Amino acid sequence: MAGSTQSPRARYREQTRAEIKEIALRQLAEGGTGAVALTRIAKEVGLSGPALYRYFDSRDALLTDLIRDAYADLAAAVTEAAEALPATTSPRARLRALATACRNWAVAQPHRYLLIQGTPVPGYSAPPETVDSARAVLGPFLPAFDGAEPSSAVRPVVTQMKAWADTDPPVSEWVRLNAPAVDQGTALAGAMLAWSHMHGVVGLEVSGQFDGMGHDGGTLLTAQMDSLADTFGLA
Repeated sequence: MAGSTQSPRARYREQTRAEIKEIALRQLAEGGTGAVALTRIAKEVGLSGPALYRYFDSRDALLTDLIRDAYADLAAAVTEAAEALPATTSPRARLRALATACRNWAVAQPHRYLLIQGTPVPGYSAPPETVDSARAVLGPFLPAFDGAEPSSAVRPVVTQMKAWADTDPPVSEWVRLNAPAVDQGTALAGAMLAWSHMHGVVGLEVSGQFDGMGHDGGTLLTAQMDSLADTFGLA
């Protein structure tokens, strides 16, 4: 459609923004968030410092874009894994598959994983909309707890999660859209525990904490998901 055609200036702006982000990601991979330097990026792109600020008005704005992109890519990987599962997939197998998709994404690009799940960046506060990006990653996990029978060990978590959903309409709506047939407290408790177990294992793996320990992170992650499935009585 003619109305959707970008002007040369708009195309150049998008290309320059993409180049800036590509360089920032390389810096991130080389030295973490502390290595992301706008002055170095400007020099590599061929812009003056003030000119670079026309594309990103601060380092935080650049980091926010990188965080949004990372969450979107991770959510796409998890959603793709969920959509590839046959309708007959058991809840336990679903948990394994989704957790594996997260791990595969993280291991392939640990610098992006650590940007969104690692140590918080000093002085940086992510904007509220990144919460929705994070929820997009967890949404496919919620249906896995259909028919769950939480054990007494996790009942307090279920109770707290139910109270959260009851008092936070956006959270309740998010659960309803992703898992309409599942008790909201149970779905939230299961997803939050899956998240904590999963990122505990993956975070340790991508930061090199398992090096030399003689085990595979994937095997440990599967054991964690199976343990969680047992706790919720999932087949």
